Amino acid sequence: MKLRTKLIVAFFTIILVPICIVFLGFSAFTFFQLRTVAPGYEGSGNGDLFAGNAVNLISGMTADIYEQIKWDATENPDSFENRDRLEQLNNELASFYSFLVVRRGDTFTYVGMAGAPSGVLDNLPEYGSGGGAGGARYFTDTSDGKNYLVKQRDFRDNQDNRCSVFIITALSQVLPQVRSIFSEMGLMLVLLLVMAALVLSMWIYRAIIRPLSKLQQATREIKKGNLDFELDITEQDEIGQLCLDFEEMRQRLKDTAEEKLQYDMENKELISNISHDLKTPITAIKGYCEGIMDGVASSPERMDKYIRTIYNKANDMDRLIDELTFYSKIDTNKIPYVFTKLDISTYFADCVEELTMELEAKNITLNFYNYVEPDTVIIADTEQLKRVVNNIVSNSVKYLDKRRGLLIIRLKDVGDFVQVEIEDNGRGISQKDLPNVFDRFFRADSSRNSAQGGSGIGLSIVKKIIEDHGGKIWATSKEGIGTVMHFVLRKYQEVLHE
Repeated sequence: MKLRTKLIVAFFTIILVPICIVFLGFSAFTFFQLRTVAPGYEGSGNGDLFAGNAVNLISGMTADIYEQIKWDATENPDSFENRDRLEQLNNELASFYSFLVVRRGDTFTYVGMAGAPSGVLDNLPEYGSGGGAGGARYFTDTSDGKNYLVKQRDFRDNQDNRCSVFIITALSQVLPQVRSIFSEMGLMLVLLLVMAALVLSMWIYRAIIRPLSKLQQATREIKKGNLDFELDITEQDEIGQLCLDFEEMRQRLKDTAEEKLQYDMENKELISNISHDLKTPITAIKGYCEGIMDGVASSPERMDKYIRTIYNKANDMDRLIDELTFYSKIDTNKIPYVFTKLDISTYFADCVEELTMELEAKNITLNFYNYVEPDTVIIADTEQLKRVVNNIVSNSVKYLDKRRGLLIIRLKDVGDFVQVEIEDNGRGISQKDLPNVFDRFFRADSSRNSAQGGSGIGLSIVKKIIEDHGGKIWATSKEGIGTVMHFVLRKYQEVLHE
């Protein structure tokens, strides 16, 4: 069953069930009311069922006037000889479709209704016959077949005459008014129920149908491949929570799609860079091999130069392939770290010694300054830390533009950390490019730098390794003067147990 159909069924259920309950309750109340009223008011049994239900109501209408009559009958019986007083009481009773009758002995001294039915007067109770609850009696006039309610009060006047005062109410006139009241009340109840059901249905519609419609539209947009929209739902119920979860799912799908697009672009750029950078040494290797085969390298010195050049180009290819392999390990978080305690002064002294010979061949001077205390120990992976130093140095060498290149490596003690600085006198990096130097495939002025070679991932690898060591790396630079790469590594500290 569709949700809309369920709402329609719920709508009519909300209306019909209360109406049935009210009707049954009203009928039961009427039945038991009549059962209670008939004995108490000595009903003839010929009255209307609805009249029985209204007896209490009608009797209560004249209750205040009846109490005045009771008081007058006890305390001031002479007042029933005062015509003005009787007219006043009768006028008050007239608004309740009732009239007053006074009887002395067998004579009616006052009848408040002109042309009162003889059947009513002839059937009035005798003196001393009492009456039902509150002195009331319910009967049917046999002359006209109409129903009347009679309330009686007996007393004796100053001459000790037996007197009775009656309040007679014509039910045939009152009951239509009572029926009208109950009909209007019933109609009002039905209207209220319909309005309540309508309001409830609208509330359910706003709480369920509208969010579901938006959710359906959102699924259609995703089906089309459109993730650039926002599911605007403010409801806090279950449907609202479902929409919020859906919106979170859409955002994650969008982020994943954007990451995949970025990843694909980076892979394409990587392949392009690697292809370009591999093509350069391969072309050189092919050229020198052809020279050897053609007999160009006729002397031992020339042959040695060709072979060394081929060897160096092969090393360049090996380094590029190694970077590519390491790059794939970064993406899968599978870098093989072997952390050990390391004397940082000794380690960097060895690195500088190894780099010096290589850099001198390129007319580059390397200076080393150590400002840390002897025996300062860090926890690091020696192989990966060497990769960091080599990547930074090779990147600096690549962009040196002075006739005499200069590299400086400094070790500084900065509290719980050792700060390493690798400075060059290259052409520097512009301030707008400086925040991006550690991004993958970033090259400042790529149109010129592509000629320098390199995959464009060297410094991103450096950043990853330093962060995995619990450190931090950053760069400072001035164009035309040079660049300084800074990174910090935490010192190893023994934990003493007492």
